Amino acid sequence: AVMADGGPPPLEPMPVFSDEGFADKFLRKTRENPLVPLGCLCTAGVLTYGLISFKRGNIRQSQLMMRARIVAQGFTFAALLGGMVVTAMKSR
Repeated sequence: AVMADGGPPPLEPMPVFSDEGFADKFLRKTRENPLVPLGCLCTAGVLTYGLISFKRGNIRQSQLMMRARIVAQGFTFAALLGGMVVTAMKSR
């Protein structure tokens, strides 16, 4: 899709969200990719439970929760990448 004069094709205008506040942007991004906030909540929950287990002296449970945290972080990262791919495909 290169133009006849050899230059790049014209860019499509990006939507402008200048009057959008933090809450509006957060809700829009959550609607666009709901798995990322879900993964973040799961990661935070597992981390919290693991720290509580560690404080109580339940080392085995704490280690299990730290491993589960890694899995939850991986899920969150995969959801983030997936959302980026879907957004890139939509823009084409």
